[in-house]
Amino acid sequence: HLWLGKSNSYCPEEFKSSIGRFAPQFEGYEQQDAQELLAYLLDGIHEDLNRVLIKPYIEDKDCDGSNDEGDAIIAWSNYLKRNKSIIVDLFQGQLRNTMTCRNNKVIQADGTHGCGHKNVKFDPFMYLSLPISDTSNTLDDCLSLFCEEETLKGDNQWYCTKCKTHVDATKKIDLWMLPPILIIHLKRFKFGVTGHRSKIERPICYPLSDWNLSTRKKSEGGVFPLYDLYAISHHRGTASGGHYTAHAKNRFDRKWYDFNDSQCRKVDKEKEKLGFGSSAYCLFYNRVERNHNAAQERTTTIRRQSISRPELWPHLQRDAVKQWASTRVDLDYTVD
Repeated sequence: HLWLGKSNSYCPEEFKSSIGRFAPQFEGYEQQDAQELLAYLLDGIHEDLNRVLIKPYIEDKDCDGSNDEGDAIIAWSNYLKRNKSIIVDLFQGQLRNTMTCRNNKVIQADGTHGCGHKNVKFDPFMYLSLPISDTSNTLDDCLSLFCEEETLKGDNQWYCTKCKTHVDATKKIDLWMLPPILIIHLKRFKFGVTGHRSKIERPICYPLSDWNLSTRKKSEGGVFPLYDLYAISHHRGTASGGHYTAHAKNRFDRKWYDFNDSQCRKVDKEKEKLGFGSSAYCLFYNRVERNHNAAQERTTTIRRQSISRPELWPHLQRDAVKQWASTRVDLDYTVD
C-alpha cells in the first residue's frame, strides 16, 4: 500500500506481464497508450466481477424526448439487468444522445428544416474522452466541444423513421447522470488524413477542486455534481515516444505526490503548476458531498447499483420529492 506501507514505490512488472499474455497489444516495452490500458482494465474487471451471470436480451426503446427523466431511469434499469459490478457503482454515468431530423425537403412553420422527429437514447459511459481544439484553453472548453451539436450530412446521413429515408440530421450529446468517480481523457493524439499520428501539445487549465458541473448535467435528479481532482496521468514526449508520470493526492495527509518510475516525492502544487499544462492526459475526479456532521469534511458516497434497490440509483437522489411530479416511469423491480 503506497500510502500506509513502508515502500515508496511498487514495480508492477508481473502485473504488466500478465496483462500482456491476455492482451498482446500491451506486450513488450514500446510506448503504449495509458488511456487504452485503463479502458481495457476497467472493462476486464467489470466483466470478471459482473454479478449478472446470464444476460437477458433487452431491446432498446425509442424515445422522443417527451419524458427524458422517466426514459433515462428505464434505460438505467435495463442496463443494470445486464451489468452490476463495483465498476458500475464507481465509474459509470449516463449520457443523453439526441438525433433530430433536418430533412431539407421539409420546412416547419418557423423556417427550420426537418419533420420534427427526434430519437433520444440514454447510454452508459465509464469515462469522457474530450476533444481539444485550437481555441481550447480550459477543461470546460473541451467539455463544451464534446457537447457541441453536430450536423450529419452526405455519407453520414441519419435514417429518419418518420420520413422513411436517410436525411440530414443533428446529433447532440449531453451529460445526464454523473458517477462518483469521473475520469476525463483528453484526446491529445490524433491521426491526419495520411494516417500520420501526432500529438496536440496545447496547454489546458483544469480545476484542482470544486469543479461544478451543475449547469452541464441536464437531469434534474442526482447528487450535486461537485468534483475534486485526486490524480493526474501525464504524458511527455511525442506520439511515437515519450514518458508517463503521475501526480496523486494522498487522502490521509492531503498532500500531492509526484510518481516518476521508482521515484516518489511530496510536491507543492503551486510550484509544480498543477492545474495547467500540456502534459495532462487523464484526469481523475471524485465527487464530493458535504458531511452534515462536519461542515469541512468532504466525502464521496458510493451507492451499490442493483435492480432491487432503485432508491440507490443516481436518478433517485433528489432534494425534493415534488421534483418527481412530472416524471412518468413504470418499472418492474425484480429481486436480484
